[in-house]
Amino acid sequence: MTLDYSLERARKDLLAGVTVAAISLPQAMAYALIAGIDPRFGLYSAIVVTLVASIFGSSSHLINGPTNAISLVVFSALAFFDPDARFDAYQAAFLLAIMVGTIQILIAVLKLGDLTRYISEAVVLGFMAGAGALVGLGQLGNLTGLRDRGNGEMHVLHRLWLTLTGGPVNPRALGIGLITIALVIALRKLARRHRLPQIDMLVALIVAAVVAARLGWTIPSADGKSLISVVGSIPRSFPLPKVPEIKFWWVKQLSGSAFAIAFLGLLEALAIAKSIAAYTRQELDYNRQCLAEGLANLTGGFFQCLPGSGSLTRSAINYQAGAVTRFSGVFASATVALVVISFAPYARFIPKSALAGLLLVIASRLIDWKRLSYAVRASRYDAGLVFITAFSAVFISVEFSILIGVALSFLLFVPRAAKLRWTELVVSNERVVRERVEDDPPCQSMLLYDLEGELFFGAAPELDRFLGELKRRTSDEGIDFVVLRLKRTRNPDMVALEHFDHFLHEMRANGKTVLLCGVRADFARAMKNLRFSEWFPAEHVYREEDERFSATLKAVRRVHELLDENLCPHCRKNGTATADRQPEYYLV
Repeated sequence: MTLDYSLERARKDLLAGVTVAAISLPQAMAYALIAGIDPRFGLYSAIVVTLVASIFGSSSHLINGPTNAISLVVFSALAFFDPDARFDAYQAAFLLAIMVGTIQILIAVLKLGDLTRYISEAVVLGFMAGAGALVGLGQLGNLTGLRDRGNGEMHVLHRLWLTLTGGPVNPRALGIGLITIALVIALRKLARRHRLPQIDMLVALIVAAVVAARLGWTIPSADGKSLISVVGSIPRSFPLPKVPEIKFWWVKQLSGSAFAIAFLGLLEALAIAKSIAAYTRQELDYNRQCLAEGLANLTGGFFQCLPGSGSLTRSAINYQAGAVTRFSGVFASATVALVVISFAPYARFIPKSALAGLLLVIASRLIDWKRLSYAVRASRYDAGLVFITAFSAVFISVEFSILIGVALSFLLFVPRAAKLRWTELVVSNERVVRERVEDDPPCQSMLLYDLEGELFFGAAPELDRFLGELKRRTSDEGIDFVVLRLKRTRNPDMVALEHFDHFLHEMRANGKTVLLCGVRADFARAMKNLRFSEWFPAEHVYREEDERFSATLKAVRRVHELLDENLCPHCRKNGTATADRQPEYYLV
């Protein structure tokens, strides 16, 4: 935290924190409902996870806690439990938070936080689209007042079908849910029009609870049941430290989900922090933020919390409400804790159908239709990633959809990165080194090529084909000199360097001279480490230089000097053999 924390800053952070808390309360309960666990654990997450992440984080505006996407993955991860095995599911959820936190801390310790930027945005958009669809579908049972049916071995869509066909719709529950949806939409429009605080969800939830209570629908009858399902009692207490029950077969069952949540959580948090930092110009420490995410989840697991991450909604509201430091997250956490202590018993009047209505609105907002359309139209690569990730989320499983999307993005990226482009260059009559066109006369003095691309193992077949073409042409056309421009090659690895080693040795054995120009620092360093200088002449290597002192031009002139009177008719025609030739060419 900043050392020059003033009263004015505290006032701004307090106002922002209270505003965020007003959003956190209904969202925390709703997201717990998505995860299929008691809403009180969502509130505990909004206290503990938010507090720890705010203390240790890097971003001044990022608000952590339960999120819709993470909660949906938690629900999928806990699907192997039967609906009636509530206690085991809760314990497994807390264990999952500890596993997620541990993985994220290891990522931070190993300084791998920047790896999250290699996950394609199309994968995230596809995941959010699939998650949004599942959030909406998953709440249809609560919205209509139907009891969940099926077991943990069934697919979520199968369980949804059994739920929707398992009995008559409760019109009271459906009415409360639809009223909640209408209120949220109307209040959000009103808040935007008049620039009011965005507490639409909290107000809609309170109104729905009051209406249902006044009509007597949430009042328990003699048998202890009410006409519509309610959230239930929430203890008026802070979350207390408790070691969750650990079963090793749970660990095995949850491991895939833990990795998916860990990476998704970091991706969410860092993306949100970066987007806000683009406006505030705050410098972020990504590995520190990864550590904060891990500490928050690890701590939360011992305080009966869901795994959490950065929340786009709450972080944006925190920024818009005028927060200036991470203390705003501390104030938000404290406000939620005070509300839980003061008003927790009243949660028994909140209808589940009202929360389901909130979640249907959240689900619709979860899908970024504008960016989704942009990604689908941008390229077939992005469109494929979006559709496959979204399809996997709905029809396979949410957590594995992320892993499938990431794996597929790498599988599709590697062949594209492995593409090498080689272009033949010529010295024109105007003494310009440029790309050769069809009408250019052939040069019989030398081959001049520009190579571009990533020189890693994946590009080995392409590199082998290119070098083979050079060997064939020098042999068939009787050319003794090759100038190879490497300025646009990057990241050479052992496989690529081995190919160059064999090529250069074979060319020398055949009496051919190869000059390497535009050699970058990484390529030169690798050549030095592999002791190329012991057998390959140093004067045949031209390091990358400023364009005014082009290494390629130096190599071309060197070949002309070596050939002298043996230049081909093309080189004699363009004047490169004459004594008064210009001292420089221009490289295009």
